[in-house]
Parts: sequence; C-alpha cells; structure tokens
Amino acid sequence: MHEFKVSDMSCNHCVHAITQATLTVDPQAKVNIDLPGRIVHIDSSMPADNFRHAISEAGYTAE
Repeated sequence: MHEFKVSDMSCNHCVHAITQATLTVDPQAKVNIDLPGRIVHIDSSMPADNFRHAISEAGYTAE
C-alpha cells in the first residue's frame, strides 16, 4: 500500500487524471482517492517511485 499527498489535486478531473496515470503503471492497482484530504492510496506491489513518476507526468506533485 502506497500513500501520497497530492496538494495540487482539487477537483474530480484531477481525481480522474491521477487514477488513469496510476493505472498505466499497474492496471490491477486498487486506487482510493480522498479528494478533501488530497491523499491518494494505491494498493499495488509495484514500487512507489513508479507511481510518483506517473502522477508527476500527469501534472501533479506527489509527496
């Protein structure tokens, strides 16, 4: 399980973009996004850096 704070995520479009970016890394990943808390939870065995990079490529900052 990976958890990222994505401070620049602010709307449902952001949620969709981040979800799609995450699924390009691991199509089997389970993604749960807390929009008000700006937290992305990803259940996957892939390395966290892969997801961090994909979220960054989508235009967001994953901390």
